[in-house]
Amino acid sequence: MRILVMSDTHGNLPLALQACEQTDSFDELIHLGDVCDDAEILAHALDVPVIKVAGNCDIGSASPRELVLEREGKKLLLMHGDACGVKNGLGMLEKRAREAGVDAVLFGHTHRATVTTLSGILAVNPGTLMRTAHLKSFALLEITPAGISAKLYDIH
Repeated sequence: MRILVMSDTHGNLPLALQACEQTDSFDELIHLGDVCDDAEILAHALDVPVIKVAGNCDIGSASPRELVLEREGKKLLLMHGDACGVKNGLGMLEKRAREAGVDAVLFGHTHRATVTTLSGILAVNPGTLMRTAHLKSFALLEITPAGISAKLYDIH
């Protein structure tokens, strides 16, 4: 299963659509908040399921702030990351991921693309697609029963 992951689009739908077009094929799109209304528009434009969580800029959103999904036998924790203070380090995020018993945690908020491992848990931040960002990026997850991998992609 291939999952396109984006976060912090902040209304930049043209770049979000470009990320979708730049990716050969994917089975699902995950939007990690700020602005999750962008995910609603993408859901109408795409032929794949779109999953979203709310970020700190999504005031009044009915979207969950955190979500655990299972894909191909692997558990994923989705969150924006602000509630775990990810701008000040990943310690609280790691603790929350361990508590949730997941194989991977997907988060945003920092606008810095990252793929790392925390206590054996894959941690992926796709970066941002915000217009004013110097670096604009998204991630592609590959999930099989054997494992999960993630790759970051830049958009220019």
